[in-house]
Amino acid sequence: MVTVRDVHFAYNGAPVLRGVSLDIPRGSLVGILGPNGSGKTTLLRLLAGSLTPQSGAIELDGTAIGALPRAALARRIAVVPQDTHLAFDYTALEIVLMGRYPHLGAFEVEGPRDLRLARAALEVTGTAHVSARLFDTLSGGEKQRVVIASALAQLSRDHGEAGQAFQIDSNALLLLDEPTASLDLRYQLDVAAVLARLRNQGLTIVLSTHDLRLAASLSTAVVLLGRGLVLGSGAPRDALTADAIASLYEIGVDVAAPLVPA
Repeated sequence: MVTVRDVHFAYNGAPVLRGVSLDIPRGSLVGILGPNGSGKTTLLRLLAGSLTPQSGAIELDGTAIGALPRAALARRIAVVPQDTHLAFDYTALEIVLMGRYPHLGAFEVEGPRDLRLARAALEVTGTAHVSARLFDTLSGGEKQRVVIASALAQLSRDHGEAGQAFQIDSNALLLLDEPTASLDLRYQLDVAAVLARLRNQGLTIVLSTHDLRLAASLSTAVVLLGRGLVLGSGAPRDALTADAIASLYEIGVDVAAPLVPA
């Protein structure tokens, strides 16, 4: 679905990514692991098309991401940032309806179809019960799941009539930047459960994370990103070894229990 080939990127001449290559197959969940400053967020921004590689190529189904119209790209790729800050008070439902903007024409407002898809996305993420509440009054876990619901509404197409189950667009890509970083354990588990359901429904997902166990439990493949380089990749069971983790984080590691269950 997505191919990244020999991508280089620098900020003000300081290299951040140096020859990164990876494949993201349709229906996979790829975990990007690495320390702070390794280039994880920059890689997500390049995948989203909000940054342009200074050399190398990123293609979505064989087409350079930079060649796709912005509206078409927004209907296929959605980003969930680590933190969401709002300038005004919005309800959870209003936040999710914002995800429908790429599907609206000039001066068009949301209609019954958009409202139905937004409510379905809230159901999928287990947040329908907070739809009328102001976003700022929600817990950290509820906020993150509402933002994921907004991304799902953005990626959804109209697949049928009211009452039909919410369906994942098989051509869509969901990007998440440290989705559980600021959450306590309960809310981390809530968000992980949502992502597991979406993965099982066939949504293609890329997430950056520091959480080795989250990546190991959810990912179909992991990419170890350090110093702007891919230091390793593969299935979690093969890639997340003590030696690989020690090299990635430049620390001594003794893995007393396997990260991936036998």
